[in-house]
Amino acid sequence: MKELPLNVLIVDDHRLFRQGMISLMKTRPDLVRVIGEASSGAEAVEMTRMLRPDVVLMDIYMPDGTGLEALQAIMETEPDVAVVMLTASELDEHLYEAVQRGAAGYLLKNLDADELFDLISGVVNGEAAMTRAMAARLLKGVAHSRESTPLESLTEREIEVLQLVAQGTSNSAIAEELYITVNTVKTHLKNILEKLQVENRTQAATYAVQSGLVEPADDLSGSDPAHGARYSHPRGF
Repeated sequence: MKELPLNVLIVDDHRLFRQGMISLMKTRPDLVRVIGEASSGAEAVEMTRMLRPDVVLMDIYMPDGTGLEALQAIMETEPDVAVVMLTASELDEHLYEAVQRGAAGYLLKNLDADELFDLISGVVNGEAAMTRAMAARLLKGVAHSRESTPLESLTEREIEVLQLVAQGTSNSAIAEELYITVNTVKTHLKNILEKLQVENRTQAATYAVQSGLVEPADDLSGSDPAHGARYSHPRGF
């Protein structure tokens, strides 16, 4: 069990916001102690490894890897660290993805300071740092996912990656097209395979075509997605 005060790492690409959070944390030394700050996803992963904080308060929209990508990387190497997303994003898909990737909470930046401290301190007892409203949205999403298809569980970025895979695009070309790293592409592919419950990119490409995510080109005789088969641009995306 974590003990108070909690050692906290602040991760946000806006310096002014980080400074504001640090000043706010200093008002409650009995609950939290800021031990570091980071301005990107990659820096967050490295500093978490070095400092081993109890809690990481992390934004989603950042350069050099999103907060969600950094969350997954941290969970793979430091599973005991509680990563709480502190973001302006109210998108349900970000909430669901954060929880799926192991986030210990999801908070909006317009949260009241007292409630913020209350929710963060609950991490000590293994409680999720999440407001009732967010918890309700999460439960609603879980109920919906039971009725939805595997394809609907993919995030927007995973859809983009799957579309390019179905077009026979290599990992390096996907990375260049989407302005992300090859390792990030591999992470998305891993998540796609798990969500679609398929074993490889060939099966994932086939699933994309059969589900109508991409439209096969006119001449596909003898072609195979595993051997660079090309497809026309996706419909509706």
